[in-house]
Amino acid sequence: MYEELLTLLQAKSYKLAAAESCTGGLVSAAITDIAGISQVYAGSITAYENSVKMNLLQVPESVLLQHGAVSEECAQAMALGAARALQSQVAVSTTGIAGPTGAVPGKPVGTVCMGYCINGKVFSETGYFAGSRSQVRAAAVEHLLKKLIVLLKEGL
Repeated sequence: MYEELLTLLQAKSYKLAAAESCTGGLVSAAITDIAGISQVYAGSITAYENSVKMNLLQVPESVLLQHGAVSEECAQAMALGAARALQSQVAVSTTGIAGPTGAVPGKPVGTVCMGYCINGKVFSETGYFAGSRSQVRAAAVEHLLKKLIVLLKEGL
């Protein structure tokens, strides 16, 4: 489904990394389903606890205190941290509320913040996905990887 990702990364000699919270390794699983991806995929850090986000991904504590773990600011810091930690030019991240519990005011179940880092440029967006926990996580992974393909095609 995402074979084009391999071609785009190879064309630019980019390495890819991921940082995941709510998707718990599903981004990495989808990436490693691509035949030949080992040429361009460095790996993934699953950072569920805030302490792991801070220690391994260098997410500033101030980001977590001011904006929370489920925020675009955190997603950006996670993507940048994954790129640094895994020495990659491209990195993606997910952090969110997959449900069925965990909603807070302004952040309903299904909220997923996604980060993208391409050559030091950092982007983020928030998606709202419906369904069960597994459906929210799967939809977030699909959206994230399709958006990454679009960003790479745009030459970022």
